[in-house]
Amino acid sequence: MNIDIGLLMLTALSIGFIHTLIGPDHYLPFVAMSAARNWTRRKTMLVTAICGAGHVLGSVLIGFVGIAIGATLTRLEWLEGVRGDLAAWALTAFGLTYMAWGLKRAWRDRKHSHEHIHADGTRHRHTHGHHVHDEHVHVHIQLDTDNARSITPWALFVVFILGPCEALIPLLMYPASQHSWWGLGLVVATFAITTILTMLGIVYLAMRGLERFPLASAERYSHALAGAALSLCGIGIVLGL
Repeated sequence: MNIDIGLLMLTALSIGFIHTLIGPDHYLPFVAMSAARNWTRRKTMLVTAICGAGHVLGSVLIGFVGIAIGATLTRLEWLEGVRGDLAAWALTAFGLTYMAWGLKRAWRDRKHSHEHIHADGTRHRHTHGHHVHDEHVHVHIQLDTDNARSITPWALFVVFILGPCEALIPLLMYPASQHSWWGLGLVVATFAITTILTMLGIVYLAMRGLERFPLASAERYSHALAGAALSLCGIGIVLGL
């Protein structure tokens, strides 16, 4: 193996790991949505892996097309910056929309009490939520939940397809300039595998950590909190944090 390619692979591994670790948008959305939607660990890992692959693939395709048409590094980085802005705003919009839906659901699920007076003069109160005793409301909540369940993974995938791996483009340029296509493949594979494995590792550890905390009291607001976490990630990217 060429020494330069070996060093480039090591650089790809390091950058892939650090780039993912310091970017909460690479793992927080999956942890938040998993907790809110009660995804199994297997489903969460699968969604994370697919979105991670899409995240890397988008930049790889742009890099390959740019290299093929002879685009400069500056132009490719500009395009990645535009994609990054789109992804950030998309994540923010999705998070705010999901938070609004979560707040609406939490309001519907609120419990309240009624006082009853019996013929003998005794009084008593009972507490209930409309989602349990009102069949009409229950049906609408079920439909809302089913729609959100089916849309959520796809929405995350689209956001991650848009999201760029800015650090990958410069790594592609050197082996391409040397016409080393096998080296180009090794660099891409190293970066992609490192990025996806880091995402999976952090998501897994975060899920295991959350299992140790009593979150039942916040369950009513779990969707709203997940939406808030997603929108904060998006806003953080917009602000360059």
